[in-house]
Amino acid sequence: MGCRRPNPQLVKLHRNYSVGEIARRFGIHKNTVRKWLKQGLVAIDGQRPTLILGRELSRFLTERRRKTKQSCGPGRFYCIACRAPKVPAGKMADCIQMSASSANLCGICSDCNRLIYRRVNLTKVDAVRGDVEITFTQPHQRLGGSAVPSVNCDNSDKVQANEKA
Repeated sequence: MGCRRPNPQLVKLHRNYSVGEIARRFGIHKNTVRKWLKQGLVAIDGQRPTLILGRELSRFLTERRRKTKQSCGPGRFYCIACRAPKVPAGKMADCIQMSASSANLCGICSDCNRLIYRRVNLTKVDAVRGDVEITFTQPHQRLGGSAVPSVNCDNSDKVQANEKA
């Protein structure tokens, strides 16, 4: 299955590509590449086989990505299900500290009721907050080691060694 957003960094800038080579490189159909040619991807000339300069292909894919990119302004989190920046329901979110300098803002999408997240630097929380009310919470306790072995553990060799000593 092909990729939804082909990575322009996979293209060699000083190489010419045919329609079939581009399709194989990104795992897409040849007709998709032909559709790109109609949408503005420029071929070297109008002759067959259709050849596209790598620099032009990279520019086209980068521009295409830039057009579809949506930035999240203050008070908005990106909802993957809705594919758009959304204001959390009730304009409320939790701030869960992940490290000394970063945290995850977690809210609920007002349209689809799914969890939405936004990674933020703790020093920039106020700039990202907008008019959203943020509650700071402690992160969940991670699993850790225990000095006492589990009851279900088979340490018969160790027990016998300790009894002999």
